[in-house]
Amino acid sequence: MASPLPPPRLLSRRRLLGGLLAAAAASTLPAATLARSTTPLTRTLPGTDVALPRVGLGSWITFNVGDDPRLLEACTAVMAAFFAAGGRLIDSSPMYGTSQATIGHALGRLEALDRVYAADKVWTSRRDEGPTQIEASRRAWGVPRFDLLQVHNLRGWEGHLETLQAMKAAGEVRHLGITTSHGRRHDEMEHIMRRAELDSVQLTYNIVDREAEQRLLPLARERGIGVIANRPFQRKRLIRRLAGQPLPPWAAEIGAATWAQFILKFIISHPAITCAIPATTQVEHVRENLAAAREPLPDEAMRRRMAEYVRGL
Repeated sequence: MASPLPPPRLLSRRRLLGGLLAAAAASTLPAATLARSTTPLTRTLPGTDVALPRVGLGSWITFNVGDDPRLLEACTAVMAAFFAAGGRLIDSSPMYGTSQATIGHALGRLEALDRVYAADKVWTSRRDEGPTQIEASRRAWGVPRFDLLQVHNLRGWEGHLETLQAMKAAGEVRHLGITTSHGRRHDEMEHIMRRAELDSVQLTYNIVDREAEQRLLPLARERGIGVIANRPFQRKRLIRRLAGQPLPPWAAEIGAATWAQFILKFIISHPAITCAIPATTQVEHVRENLAAAREPLPDEAMRRRMAEYVRGL
């Protein structure tokens, strides 16, 4: 078994203060920021009555800010803007350093427990450690229960899925799933999707990372499993690569004013995708991302055109 990845390092103050403190300055806390300014498109999680906005919020790296009070308040501003724009699903993991505690701080500060669809993960190779880790995560968030619990990167998945199934039967979690990232372990994920009763899977999918289209996304539709798309911007690498290139004039036909919106609209228009979870440190980017979850969305012909355009750059 591969050695576990270390938790992400705390971001430097220089990097965070450039985005997060600007975010705090752009937002008024707490109640006024929670008034909905837009209504993003939603997609129902298959087999449930839960309609989720098609753009959520990730927390890998960006919310790992330790106990710095200024950075915690700046992250709170990001989450306030997310809720104000109609967002619901926030995703985290015990692997993500202090991100869970940061989310919990913001949820308490904003009094927003009723606004969040709380998605977290279990990340340990030992089944017997799972319940203790899950409870520690729940306390960090400050939620009465998680909406979605996922086996992070398939680690110890057989034992953990049994635990999560028992928790679901007892009403201790609403939904359960599995995750992978970086386009890895698709064969194993396919095997689990065919064998296990899952509500959701999380995988890497964007306009250039499209391997999931071959088997996993069709299988999710066939099996009635929701799909959360992680790494939509390849941790900013895709945005940086496209930054010097012009958007095609016809991007206006789908309401995409930026590359981020162009990419997100491609992702969330796939019929198997429930939502995408970009992470950000900036209020303006939260608003930009949620604005992508509005009509119009591309049809299949437009999706092909979008992919071909990016491939040619």
